[in-house]
Amino acid sequence: MNGRSAPPRVQIAALNRLQSGLTTVLVLVAVVALAFTATNVTMFAIQHEVSPWIAWLLDPMVAVALGAVLIVDGRLSEYGVTPSGWASGLRWFAGLGTWVMNCWGSLWPEGSTFGVPRQVDPAGLVLHSIPPVLLIVLAEAITHYRRAILGKIAELRAEVEAVGAQVETSAVHPPSTPVTAPPTPAPAPEPAPVAVEPSPLVICGGRKVFPSSSPRHPPAMRMTAGKRRSCPRKRR
Repeated sequence: MNGRSAPPRVQIAALNRLQSGLTTVLVLVAVVALAFTATNVTMFAIQHEVSPWIAWLLDPMVAVALGAVLIVDGRLSEYGVTPSGWASGLRWFAGLGTWVMNCWGSLWPEGSTFGVPRQVDPAGLVLHSIPPVLLIVLAEAITHYRRAILGKIAELRAEVEAVGAQVETSAVHPPSTPVTAPPTPAPAPEPAPVAVEPSPLVICGGRKVFPSSSPRHPPAMRMTAGKRRSCPRKRR
């Protein structure tokens, strides 16, 4: 898949890895270059009446300063922070200082006067110029690479934020659930009217018939079949 056709988030992750890789390469080149020039710098210090016990400290001192500024610049660039001009000045001073100390013997051999180089050793000059010049140019090139990478990352993040905002605004909210009133309880059914059976007649002899005015008794209290109720006596 082409890098430009990948999703913005994938491109951002790839650019961050690329930036970290550039910082790692720069630090490795700095360590190798300064290790290569350590012998020449130490000899330069000894030839100018510096004690051999401390002459070897000159190259590590420059290496630590240059390595620190390279690492810090790389870390700050990952957070979008641009260092001031002092960082560039420190890089150039450390790099040029290493170059001059390495190439001093090729420009002004022992016994020659300082001034315009007249007895230049071309082979020695090229040999001792490559490591420090390579380090200086690489540091400046990676600085511009970082700026380009950070600019591209900023554009991709703007695209991601724009897409996220568009998705949030176009999201469909679920309809609100209507509040239903509780069901009205059904009215209690009215008691069914009790059917009143017709009252049995009471036969008193063969003369008169009287309707029963007393309520009916429950089955347990009913009179047994065949038993007659007594007729009221006729008062004289």
